[in-house]
Amino acid sequence: MDAIYIPQLTKAPERTEEIQVKEFLPGLETLTPVRGRVRVQHHGNYLEVSGQAEAIITCTCNRCLQQYNHRLTVDTKEIIWLDETANQTNDLPLEREVAMEDLVETLLPDGYFYPTEWLYEQMCLELPQRQLCDLNCPGILTSDTESSDQPVDNRWASLEAIKKQLPG
Repeated sequence: MDAIYIPQLTKAPERTEEIQVKEFLPGLETLTPVRGRVRVQHHGNYLEVSGQAEAIITCTCNRCLQQYNHRLTVDTKEIIWLDETANQTNDLPLEREVAMEDLVETLLPDGYFYPTEWLYEQMCLELPQRQLCDLNCPGILTSDTESSDQPVDNRWASLEAIKKQLPG
């Protein structure tokens, strides 16, 4: 996806540009291309960006360490303010207090909007924090028929072997 020059967006029909997406995003490992759309609308002093997209990713279960596929979907909208002082880091103190209302995205009014980066960030925000192949995943288990009928976690196998060597 090409970058959008923000001043040129004001000359587009309805001050809007809609991009159809069907590609792999750099830095985001997916099994399928990311498919969907990104819509950017210029409202004078801000951009309204919305997007719907999906892809399939491979996750590793946090319990059993098996890999499984997960459908990653994004359906979001964001306001990005256009500000002449955006991205200025000159003469800033090393530490400063930031008010909650200052935690917003800003771009230069005569700059560029990068839909690929925006979509990448939105997809990353949707990555599952807790990756489980199944809600009832038992974890890493094997059955040890010598000692008992209860499954033993492979990670404890070395400790179990030492325990068997100790006198009863």
